[in-house]
Amino acid sequence: MRSEVVIVEKSSPQFVKNMDLAQERLGGKVLSCSDDFFASVHNLIKPGRGIFIEDKFTERGKWMDGWESRRKRTEGNDWAILKLGAPGKIIGVDIDTNHFLGNHPPHAALEACCLHEDVSLEDLENDKVEWTTILSRSPLEQGNHNFYEINSDEVWTHLRLQIYPDGGVARLKVYGEVFKNWDLVDSNEQLDMASALNGGKAVLCNDMFFSHMDNLTMPGRGINMGDGWETKRNRTPNNRDWVILKLGHQSNLEELLVDTCHFKGNYPDSCSIEACNTESIDLDSDDINWTTVLDKAKLQADHEHYFKDLMARGPFTHLRLNIFPDGGISRLRAFGTKITT
Repeated sequence: MRSEVVIVEKSSPQFVKNMDLAQERLGGKVLSCSDDFFASVHNLIKPGRGIFIEDKFTERGKWMDGWESRRKRTEGNDWAILKLGAPGKIIGVDIDTNHFLGNHPPHAALEACCLHEDVSLEDLENDKVEWTTILSRSPLEQGNHNFYEINSDEVWTHLRLQIYPDGGVARLKVYGEVFKNWDLVDSNEQLDMASALNGGKAVLCNDMFFSHMDNLTMPGRGINMGDGWETKRNRTPNNRDWVILKLGHQSNLEELLVDTCHFKGNYPDSCSIEACNTESIDLDSDDINWTTVLDKAKLQADHEHYFKDLMARGPFTHLRLNIFPDGGISRLRAFGTKITT
């Protein structure tokens, strides 16, 4: 079954277009919680908004696709501690109570910390690290998105979600920008400059009808056909679909990888790759000077295509992947070295 493209609702804030730093597939982890009697705290970072199955129960009660603690009969409140998939600046959050009706927390708060070294879970749980409040105690609506902007310019690695006093939260989305400390990267070290973990991101495309362009930069290989970038079937002769990626750092390229993992009857016939070196944000402008890096090359189904004989190597800040005539690509990797200015 294909995953649906996430459509940004008109009422959604602009920050939801940024990367969800807490998501499981980026490497986010739930480390601990005070209680998850009814529903596992690990559901907080699953994809989507969660589902509801009316007549599904467990031996502990109603099955819920989210995190749900028991009804608190003692002092205090419940909490969960998460590690972000990558360090980053947090722009906004969504504390989503989808399907939690009559059992959602009335209020929640968020604290954050930045840890450059591993600490014990005991230290995290017992306030032996410096937690900073980034969202003060705020009201939550039941069965709904609860969007909050975060006014912080700092880089964070861990979050603690406080709910008051108990109840259920379906998902916690933490939107922001990945931070990569490039000062610690040697200029000869080869990295995937398109990887989300290194600050790479998809910024623009002409079509993503079946699945989102952000999938191209995710870690690992695609888990299914929905975990990639797939355009609709196009009947226009000589059609070209395209997507533009911003590299994590200005780079010299050494090798490219175009992966059609899981795309078998719907992979593109061929592709080409162009690159540019620009600070412009109008990347679809005719003023951008695109350089051919990979000439038009045939593709295969469900296959990793490595390209080392590049027509140009850099310096580049952006890539444009062209596919002919349409179809799906699972991942695009751009291995290269940073340029030190």
